[in-house]
Amino acid sequence: METSTILWLFVAAFGASALGGVLGMASGIFIVPILTLFFNVDIHVAIGASIVSVIACSCGSAAPFLKGRLTNIRLAIVLETATTLGALTGVFLVGVASTSFLYGLFAVILAVSAKQMLARRRESIDTSAPNVKSWATVLRLHSSFPDRALGTEVPYQVSRVPLGLFLMYGAGLISALLGIGSGVLKIPAMDTALRLPIKISSATSNFMIGVTAAASASVYFVRGDIDIGIAGPVALGSVVGALLGARLLMGLAPDKLRIFFVIVLALLAVQMLLSALGVQIPTGAA
Repeated sequence: METSTILWLFVAAFGASALGGVLGMASGIFIVPILTLFFNVDIHVAIGASIVSVIACSCGSAAPFLKGRLTNIRLAIVLETATTLGALTGVFLVGVASTSFLYGLFAVILAVSAKQMLARRRESIDTSAPNVKSWATVLRLHSSFPDRALGTEVPYQVSRVPLGLFLMYGAGLISALLGIGSGVLKIPAMDTALRLPIKISSATSNFMIGVTAAASASVYFVRGDIDIGIAGPVALGSVVGALLGARLLMGLAPDKLRIFFVIVLALLAVQMLLSALGVQIPTGAA
């Protein structure tokens, strides 16, 4: 592989990971279309590289989010049990899916996620007394976080944990099938079902996605879908980009972060839908 191509892979992964870190989706959701549309990489190899980048991105952003008290570790552990089970289920379905189907499914997921996030563009946080019999209360999942944009400590409650577990299973399954780190589904699930603040959803998702990706990475490696020449520079760029993305997230206002999230998802949905329909988008090979 040429040096220029390796450099462009690093740059692309850096940008994708910084953007993904801000949105809590790691870099997988962006790496797959970037590699397939701009580097002409087979989608299965692109998914393998994105799985590696997801793990790298999660590791890179974990420390800043934990230090900023944005990650709800208790909630992450509870939800990850369902997500990992879904991921292990999904890896066995990869071989039966066609390329056009993967593109189409990707586009639908992005569009649904954008619609869900836009519906709650005015974030409201439940400050009423918690239900003493709820799963969240029993498991002690309620918490608070320091919001730098607002300059105050913001308490929040976790709602409808059983529904959240069901949605996390589906997120894990889709993660393994598409190599997107499942943040694209985890964040809308935590936003609409669990009623979490967008920053908590993003940081907790970033903490979880590495575990979900690791559960399916070995299968992609055995199948030969992880090309070290591509995955190496992508992983390195993802780590550096994740550190930048984590710092940007902590300073953004919630409403601006939500709108940014929706715009990115909508653009990617259109791009991947065109690919699913066989419409070729002009690209320059790096």
